[in-house]
Amino acid sequence: MFKQALTSLIALWLISTAAMAADPYTYSHKKHGAIKGTDPVAYFSLEPGQDAVRGSDKYTYDWNGATWKFASAENRDKFAANPEQYAPQYGGYCAFAVSHNFTKPTDPDAWRIVDNKLYLNLSKGVQKKWVKDIPGNIARADNNWPAVLGQ
Repeated sequence: MFKQALTSLIALWLISTAAMAADPYTYSHKKHGAIKGTDPVAYFSLEPGQDAVRGSDKYTYDWNGATWKFASAENRDKFAANPEQYAPQYGGYCAFAVSHNFTKPTDPDAWRIVDNKLYLNLSKGVQKKWVKDIPGNIARADNNWPAVLGQ
């Protein structure tokens, strides 16, 4: 009886420790917020290869456990009306990493819009690997998300 209780307590401790160590649902920089303070709505008006647009502390919106910043009130309001439309896939974690079943932070300038969805990568170098098989990488990442957060 004591052995079973001890085993159960150890199992609960391991599970709770793993849960506390899990990555948050949205990757957020401690100082700058979600996607390192860049405006998620602005990506949808950029030409491929352009740098991300920095958001302002003046226009923020809290969603999905993170503070999001915007370049304008208009962009903030668009996001607030439909965050899923503008937020990056996989909580803003690197799409290539998630496709390989782990998480990494992202460089806001390593981005791509595919089928009207925003994908971010760790770096432009990693993005070059990701674009070699965008459909396959998205399919694998979709399969891994969000379970990858608990790993």
